[in-house]
Amino acid sequence: MAGVVHRHHHFARRGYRQRVYVERTKPLEQYTTVELYVRFCFGKADIEYLVNLLWPKLQHRTQRSHGLSVEDQILIALRLYACGTFYQVVDYMGVVKSAVCDVVRDVSIALASLVNEFVSFPKDNQIAQAKRNFFLLGNMPNTIGAIDCTHVHIQAPRENEWEFINRKGRHSINVQLVCDADLIITNCVVKWPGSVHDARILRDSALYGDLQTNRPDGIILGDSAYPLLPWLMTPFLTANTPAQARFNTAHCRARCAIERLNGVLKRRFACLNYLRAEPQKACNITLACIVLHNIATKRNVPLCADNDAPEPLGDPDQPPAFCQNEQTGRATRDAIVRHYF
Repeated sequence: MAGVVHRHHHFARRGYRQRVYVERTKPLEQYTTVELYVRFCFGKADIEYLVNLLWPKLQHRTQRSHGLSVEDQILIALRLYACGTFYQVVDYMGVVKSAVCDVVRDVSIALASLVNEFVSFPKDNQIAQAKRNFFLLGNMPNTIGAIDCTHVHIQAPRENEWEFINRKGRHSINVQLVCDADLIITNCVVKWPGSVHDARILRDSALYGDLQTNRPDGIILGDSAYPLLPWLMTPFLTANTPAQARFNTAHCRARCAIERLNGVLKRRFACLNYLRAEPQKACNITLACIVLHNIATKRNVPLCADNDAPEPLGDPDQPPAFCQNEQTGRATRDAIVRHYF
């Protein structure tokens, strides 16, 4: 519902513009819980939680003349994340496009700054729980995470445009995600242009350095685009024995968590299917959606049943040469097959 527009003809003389005032809607008062979920992906209690969470970072904007409240700022950003177009935000919230751009920028930066608070790799007692959940999911033992990359398509950047063209010929940011069996994101890398290979992103990530130095008490599952490492298990390209076939089946069932996550993330936040934004702003919006996804998952925010489909799979590129620890990784995988399958 668009806001009510009032026109005041204070300046009748030729050459003066009419002043237009827009009466903003009050979504938390106007919409039912179901309607809030549909329009903003969050219910009233969840939105109030976000207002309290982001108040210290956003309240300064309300000091400006005709400034938007923290609640209004969050609702504007949530509406854009949910629908992906500025025009629907203007229609529902009764604000001009330039204000929407400023608000989305500020809210996205505020949420992105909280990524280390809401996205963390499992530790101590969390590891045992992660292993149990993955085993229940696909009978895959000792698993604490699944890794994959997903592309967030963007408009053609003004600088270094060629770097962002992915293998499908579209401009994108290549986003690395690690998740647990409950689709909680436990690690993310959001900075690489679409032309960069998944294995390269992993190799240059802080996660790779940490796990190479301090081998985790468990393994991460990846597809054939990744190297085989002591802590990173990939499937057998050819299953030569029944045990290897059973390993591949269990690996596929457990690794489906990351495929489901990629699908859920882009269905919950439609803006991630295509962002009309420069790379840095696109990265901030993506990080904001990652933080919001974890908040929504932990708070049991409902998602429509038809939003739970996995992202379509493409044929993975061949990974670059990645020899370090590959022999040890093969030995680890063979040991898992002998012991469990």
